[in-house]
Amino acid sequence: MRLGEIGVRRASSADASRIAAVHDAAWAGAYRGIIPGRELERMIARRGPVWWRRALDRHTAVLVIEVGGEITGYATVGPNRMRMLPFVGEIYELYLTPEAQGLGFGRMLFSAARRELRRFGLASFAVRVLADNEGARAFYERLGGAVSAETGERIGETALPIVVYGFAAE
Repeated sequence: MRLGEIGVRRASSADASRIAAVHDAAWAGAYRGIIPGRELERMIARRGPVWWRRALDRHTAVLVIEVGGEITGYATVGPNRMRMLPFVGEIYELYLTPEAQGLGFGRMLFSAARRELRRFGLASFAVRVLADNEGARAFYERLGGAVSAETGERIGETALPIVVYGFAAE
């Protein structure tokens, strides 16, 4: 990985193909062995460049982190979808390619996502994490997230436990 300049910016529809590639690599790395194989492959396949281009054209709030001119991660943010929790915002997704993990880029992307939520007036927020994704859980705990709820999600024939981390307004 060539480091060069490092920065976070709002994504544009021109970024759709690269975001899709990051999504594919990140999901394969994060969820293999947690989400059943065939279901994981289907979920990855659904989120190709066309899906991302449509999302960006609808003004979905997507941030990308670029390292050396290459997009190596993305985050999506917006209003909290879990109305029963006392948080107004949510980080829906925050993913890095496997080779970009553990280098501080996730923290940079998280901070930018938090600023973006604040810009929308969504200062407190939640993040949903599959309970078996120990790396993500440790990441959000290091950043000060507190377990606010436990729930589950059915993926195919499998019910997977989910932990919700809450972050108070700063």
